[in-house]
Amino acid sequence: MPVRKLHIANQAGRDATVAMETAKSPKGAKLGHPELELEFRQFLAAGPDGLHDTLSDKLGEDYGQALIDGDPDVDTELVGRSLGRTSPVYLSSTGEVLYATPSVVEVIFAPNGEERDRRAPTDTEANVNDQLPVRWTGRAMPRRDVARRFAFKRTIQLKHVDGLTYDYLYAMAKELGDKDEVVLIGGGPKGRQPLVFQINGTPYRGFLEGRVQGDKYKLLLHLSNLELKTPEEA
Repeated sequence: MPVRKLHIANQAGRDATVAMETAKSPKGAKLGHPELELEFRQFLAAGPDGLHDTLSDKLGEDYGQALIDGDPDVDTELVGRSLGRTSPVYLSSTGEVLYATPSVVEVIFAPNGEERDRRAPTDTEANVNDQLPVRWTGRAMPRRDVARRFAFKRTIQLKHVDGLTYDYLYAMAKELGDKDEVVLIGGGPKGRQPLVFQINGTPYRGFLEGRVQGDKYKLLLHLSNLELKTPEEA
């Protein structure tokens, strides 16, 4: 598996390309009985004759009593069958099967929820391993405040690839750990752009956190696209 890389510049503007991987989280509780393996399966809940439009055309909109009296939505030949691998099928607004993938339209909404514009989507390039490194913005916040203000979608751990990058990342982790701070990093010439990790990927704000224990370090890049705000009083 190829090593994913991140081009990053520190507070002094010195840049290096380092390795990155998704931080491993502890395993959660395992469902099921301690002595038995739990297996999830999918079963067919309804066939074409059991869908709402079909039932409403046949029995009328108020067909609740008909379901109680005779189960007209249950096709005994189909309902309850175990499903294996499935494939998505695109339907038109009238329920007809589309044999070509529909074109995607990007819809822009205003803050009040009103539609502002429609346009063909444009490709957004990744910017974390570009010629321009992602940069420290100089905006540092106490670690405890960041944890309360932002919801983190994922966390990436930065790792050294040689002795020089070890010293480079260790120094960043120690500086942040000693101050108990998290620094905001961004892409672009001035570090003001959000971080995009793959083409047309979700843009994130990046918060760099460092921890040091002896000669060991951990440098974590927390990614967020959601800020938590107190709602205004009515």
